Amino acid sequence: MRVFLIFLQEVRPVKVLGILCMIDEGEADWKVVVIDADDKWAPFLNDIDDVDKYLPGQLDAIREWFRTYKIPDGKPPNVFGLGERFMDKAYALQIIKECNQSWKELITGEKERSMKDHSAEVQKLVRKLSKSNLVDMIDHMDNKDNLALNNDDDVDAPAF
Repeated sequence: MRVFLIFLQEVRPVKVLGILCMIDEGEADWKVVVIDADDKWAPFLNDIDDVDKYLPGQLDAIREWFRTYKIPDGKPPNVFGLGERFMDKAYALQIIKECNQSWKELITGEKERSMKDHSAEVQKLVRKLSKSNLVDMIDHMDNKDNLALNNDDDVDAPAF
């Protein structure tokens, strides 16, 4: 794997290799392991096991970086779920699909409409993440013309 400079908001083609489940404040914080499609190793790496095969120690280094990167801010080391194992590409793609579905439910307001039986506090929290609120947030961001929240291409979950 190599490190190279990409620009803020730049989108690069990548290959999903696997996923790591970090626990952040009691919730799963998924770390998707990818490789840039143009990387010289991309033809050899198709799943998480290939990383250990061709680049031994790289997954351990990734896990340790995620374990320790908040320590300089005075926070404790991060912990991981799933026995600290990296899960394979198929598992990662399923998590990505589920997260995309949850995002769609928030952005379309479907989640808010389904929360009628929940407390006012929960409804308020979901409303904060609704489409109208996200549009308001975008209006205050720099480079708002580069964002395509209402682009029809972003409405459907990717097919895997």
